[in-house]
Amino acid sequence: MRAGWIGLLLITVSGFTTALAGGKGMIIQSPAFTHLGEIPRKYTCDGEDVSPPLVWSGIPEGAKSLVLIVDDPDAPDPRAPKMTWVHWVLYNLPPDTKGLPEAVAPTDLPPGTREGLNDWKRTGYGGPCPPIGRHRYFHKLYALDTVLPDLGIPTKAQVEAAMRGHVLTQAELVGTYQR
Repeated sequence: MRAGWIGLLLITVSGFTTALAGGKGMIIQSPAFTHLGEIPRKYTCDGEDVSPPLVWSGIPEGAKSLVLIVDDPDAPDPRAPKMTWVHWVLYNLPPDTKGLPEAVAPTDLPPGTREGLNDWKRTGYGGPCPPIGRHRYFHKLYALDTVLPDLGIPTKAQVEAAMRGHVLTQAELVGTYQR
């Protein structure tokens, strides 16, 4: 069964994030799973561990680059989370990019896109692999008013620090997975 398309728009004003379903603005979606739906096994450590296809729209005027961060705030146990596990960090995606294909290879990333470190201490996508319970995986897309400097191979925290004060808007897609 093919998953439907559902998006969630997040608007940040004065540090507060508001979710609006079906509104105008930036959205991120996947044809592989719905917002708050289960991420198929194929995109996890129990399957092929390849990145899911992602599409987005509504990039605001004035956006100079995009940042994509995928993380899990439920690690290691959703009943007693102790950390946020980072699965994927991409920055300086061109603002005219419409998404990423399934199983995107580093050589197939849009020109200018830079990779950051995930919590496996490597670049690239690392799929859900929860040790216990059902975890949430946040696919966060940010539109920035600048192109970030070359940060080398930064951590999520370094990318977030560099983009502080430059976020025009953001959107989120949340998937879940349990082993």
